[in-house]
Amino acid sequence: MKDAQLQALCQRHQAVLINVDSDTVHIAVVDSPSQGLLDALRFATQKRIELVCWTQQQMESHLHNPRQAPSAVIPENGPTAAGLLHQTLQTALAKRASDIHIEPTEHHYRIRLRVDGVLHALPNISSDTGTALTARLKVLGHLDIAEHRLPQDGQFTIDLTGSAVSFRIATLPCRGGEKVVLRLLHQVNQALDIKTLGMQEPQLTEFMQALQQPQGLVLVTGPTGSGKTVTLYSALQTRNMPDLNLCSVEDPIEIPIEGLNQTQIHPRAGLTFQGVLRALLRQDPDIIMVGEIRDGETAEIAIKAAQTGHLVLSTLHTNSTIETLVRLQQMGVARWMLSSALTLVVAQRLVRKLCPHCRHTTGDSIVLPAALWPTWLPRWQAPGCEHCHHGFYGRTALFEVLPVTPAIRQLIANGTDIETLESHAQQAGMRSLFDNGCQAVEQGLTTFEELIRVLGMPHGS
Repeated sequence: MKDAQLQALCQRHQAVLINVDSDTVHIAVVDSPSQGLLDALRFATQKRIELVCWTQQQMESHLHNPRQAPSAVIPENGPTAAGLLHQTLQTALAKRASDIHIEPTEHHYRIRLRVDGVLHALPNISSDTGTALTARLKVLGHLDIAEHRLPQDGQFTIDLTGSAVSFRIATLPCRGGEKVVLRLLHQVNQALDIKTLGMQEPQLTEFMQALQQPQGLVLVTGPTGSGKTVTLYSALQTRNMPDLNLCSVEDPIEIPIEGLNQTQIHPRAGLTFQGVLRALLRQDPDIIMVGEIRDGETAEIAIKAAQTGHLVLSTLHTNSTIETLVRLQQMGVARWMLSSALTLVVAQRLVRKLCPHCRHTTGDSIVLPAALWPTWLPRWQAPGCEHCHHGFYGRTALFEVLPVTPAIRQLIANGTDIETLESHAQQAGMRSLFDNGCQAVEQGLTTFEELIRVLGMPHGS
């Protein structure tokens, strides 16, 4: 299609053709382009479409004086949406960010990166640039660019520093515009080695023993972003052999694994956790991984599978191992089913690791009530250096492992209260998340302040 025809097409949709080069069509619109314009352009040209969002004032300025249009392409002399996006994604990758937040405020847009679980701000950008950036991301994620009233989500892959990086995009209407959150997918090729998770030796032994059982239910619990998925995948890898059939149902598939039959749910198409799980039981499985137990029906199917000769691994959103037992009963799982199927429960959290290059003790110590921790703890500081990000680099996991012994099994079946269960488990040698956190502080892996940020102080302290 000739430039004049493209220009006429743009005019019909209240847009302006800025420039056409060998592989890109540059177009300016007020706010965001209509879906009709995008569809028409894709039909009319095979070239890439580069969008720039103008203010109404910039559009009127161009209509009165078309020759000055190129100077108004970059809002407030800022970078183009494509340039800013590339720069932001590269920064996020370099800083090992897991998420990118792009959010409108009254006078500007702010961009923040979540690094090692904590948000850090990048320089603010103008509202015009933010609007253009949002439009650019919606085009990349194949979202409806004209829809501003409803949340949307999608996925895209982009080439950064010579390699393809995938992102999940989610938009949300809020005061001032639309907030966009990007999640980096398959960011690093993790070894998925169970021995590098950070479990203490007795915990690792108990976990490995549970994974070698021919049947039973193994649960990994904790809030969103506590590393449960990596723990599950690492556990699966210990049994990933040609003589076993490993199947999973996930939402979404976060890490593709060779040798594992992975199925992603699709609720809109009727593909739910329950539906896939029932289908998996007809696939002659040895080991089944259920990405998350969200309701009583999924829990019951998983437990029945664990009772009928399958090893089942799954996750649950609870704060501790003992809480998990209560949560499953609240979902409607009968006590006798739970006590007969459950093999082991793992609770975990992620804390930021101190930079070994710039960490040092301040000289004063932290003294806790003897019931919480019997000895004093060092107070660590890390000012930050060229090796780290604000004194921290990476994260390490804290674990609480509860093997379901015959005695615990009997207590569950009898409907014993949570305090008695916890007391019995600790007497049997279970170390709490807080205990393991204090040990990490003692070893200089993290700070006491970081431990409290993630876990809070235990009740009764």
